[in-house]
Amino acid sequence: MKIRVYYEDTDFGGVVYYANYLRYMERSRTEYLRERGVDLLDYHTRGFLFAVVEANIKYRKPARYNDLLEVRSAIADCTAVSMTFDTTIENAAHDLLVRGAVKLACISTDGKARRIPREILEVLK
Repeated sequence: MKIRVYYEDTDFGGVVYYANYLRYMERSRTEYLRERGVDLLDYHTRGFLFAVVEANIKYRKPARYNDLLEVRSAIADCTAVSMTFDTTIENAAHDLLVRGAVKLACISTDGKARRIPREILEVLK
C-alpha cells in the first residue's frame, strides 16, 4: 500500500518520527487482512482481539516530508494463537527504509488468550 508522509508525521528535523512507522505497519497489516476477507471489526464484535505482543524494527534510512512510501506486509509465521507479520517500507526510489516484524496474539475481550478462528487461519496459511 502507498502512504504519503504528511507534515504531522515528521519530527523537528523533517523526517518521519520513529514511532509513526508502527502506525504505517499497522495500516498495512489491516489492509493485508481486509484484502483476504478478514474484517477485524467483525471479529472484535465476536470477542476476538489481536494484540501486539512483540515488535522488532530495523531503521535503515529516514523517510521525509512528502515522500510516497510503499508499505508491504506478509505473514511470516502463524500458529493457533498468534501471527507474525514481516513488513518492509520503501521510498519511491525503492530504497529500503524500514524492515520490521510484529507478532500479534489472539485474545478475548477480557484479555485472555484464545485460538485464532479457523477461517482466519485458513486464509493466512
